[in-house]
Amino acid sequence: MQYIAPNPISCEQAYDTVAHYEKVALSEESEQRVAACRKFLDDKIAEIDRPLYGITTGFGSLCDISISPDDLEKLQCNLMMSHACGVGERVPNDIVRLMLLLKARSLSYGNSGVQVETVQRLIDFYNEGVTPIVYNQGSLGASGDLAPLAHLCLPLIGMGAVEYNGQTRPAADVLDELGWKPLHMKSKEGLALLNGTQFMSAHGVWAVTRARRLADLANLVAAMSIDAFDGRIEPFGAEVNEVRNHAGQIHVAAKIRDLLTGSEIIAQPKKHVQDPYSFRCIPQVHGAVYDAIDFVEARLQEEINAPTDNPTIFPDDDIIVSAGNFHGEPIAMPMDYLALALTELSNISERRIYKLIGGTRGLPSFLVAKPGLNSGFMITQYTAASIVNQSKGLCWPTSCDSIPSSQGQEDHVSMGANSATKLIRVLDNTMRVLGIELMVAAQALEFRRPLKSSPVVEEFFKAYRLAVPFVDTDTFMSPHLNKSIDYINACIS
Repeated sequence: MQYIAPNPISCEQAYDTVAHYEKVALSEESEQRVAACRKFLDDKIAEIDRPLYGITTGFGSLCDISISPDDLEKLQCNLMMSHACGVGERVPNDIVRLMLLLKARSLSYGNSGVQVETVQRLIDFYNEGVTPIVYNQGSLGASGDLAPLAHLCLPLIGMGAVEYNGQTRPAADVLDELGWKPLHMKSKEGLALLNGTQFMSAHGVWAVTRARRLADLANLVAAMSIDAFDGRIEPFGAEVNEVRNHAGQIHVAAKIRDLLTGSEIIAQPKKHVQDPYSFRCIPQVHGAVYDAIDFVEARLQEEINAPTDNPTIFPDDDIIVSAGNFHGEPIAMPMDYLALALTELSNISERRIYKLIGGTRGLPSFLVAKPGLNSGFMITQYTAASIVNQSKGLCWPTSCDSIPSSQGQEDHVSMGANSATKLIRVLDNTMRVLGIELMVAAQALEFRRPLKSSPVVEEFFKAYRLAVPFVDTDTFMSPHLNKSIDYINACIS
């Protein structure tokens, strides 16, 4: 059981909680904070004689219109219905469940003014596998992720749709089946649920956690490629990498040295003086990817351990302030950066594929015994190049754009939701390219026999061969490629 408490969690902890279907509960301290903040807000509404944005007023450019006390609940429900304007593909269930977890955490700090029952119902949805249907287009990444969070939270009031036990159903039917009554929204609650960065941050947490695991696996795949290409070990030496003093570069160089320790192939004398950049610059390129991951992960961890809705309430200081903590810029730019880094990881991988099938250093052209009659692995490089080209196109930073909304009241937005969704596409593309490199490297390594690579690489090779076979002559390649990609995915899940 994982407790939602004020203490911070890491991106990996959040990811693993969802991936392992670990149950969560609201801690006693968090419950007290939420209840105290709600009481403070109720008392403040009763005594104050001025409008409070989103609490006793309309939203966005309608902030100057006061709402009567009798209509405050309707105001919140109207907000949730009108903002549920998402379109496009469904967000994957695991990321939606991560959104539920992060939204409950954000509200648990006691700065949002929601009822304890509201946070608890989010937790109930998460624990019981009631997954709202959310769409990946519609958020501008400022005022929070309004449209996707509206779809996430509409089921709390018995509206919208959810997936439950593998079936997509009206939320009202599932609530009735589980004996849950739709929540009655109090003042500010709809705004608290819809404001926030949980769509962006859930995608970011998902991506950065898998990106780190993928980078680790990329080092292992690259080590196999180095031996398959009969590469040199000198570019991975401690002295030459430490003198430049980049943490990621030093880490990758040391990792490659460890991975290739004991290799008969790396130890044999070399006829060539140096290797192409895609091999000898692995520490510099893979290392820069690690540096990017470290930076992005730090920004996301700050984000998921804070309230990000608006207005923000400080009961102990008697303050209710309408500001901009929902603005996605602090994580939008880092997510664009991570997309760039992952594209470079696939870019250099594709270059190693190209070299391995090129018919040099004793390897047959396109890695088949009888090239000409057989095309072998020729088109695997085409596929990888096509994927990399798509990722390069996705590297344009969406966070550098802004389109004003709400009659100019919301005149600068982060577009961080688009940074988030394209980051997932780039992550998946990079996984596919590394799956192709692994298939090519394993094929090439067999042409080095009877020499063996290191024990670590050989063990990895042996496990991989249980999923993807050696290719003697031309065959239907797509099933093998997909199995190779599935193998990569299984390794990082």
